Amino acid sequence: MPQLDTSTWFITIISTMITLFILFQLKLSSQTFPASPSLKIVATEKTKNPWELKWTKIYLPLSSHQQ
Repeated sequence: MPQLDTSTWFITIISTMITLFILFQLKLSSQTFPASPSLKIVATEKTKNPWELKWTKIYLPLSSHQQ
């Protein structure tokens, strides 16, 4: 049974990693990113709740009556 020749594996793996690194760098350098993101001011709208439209009387709990 012939023995597997692994003498070229190191060069193959290293050259593949370098090629992938270069391709990844080229892909990233072609992207455009915003220079400085600006804050967007959002105005919140006040919503009317049903309990804000009418006056309600708040009663004390029964346990707090002083006699």
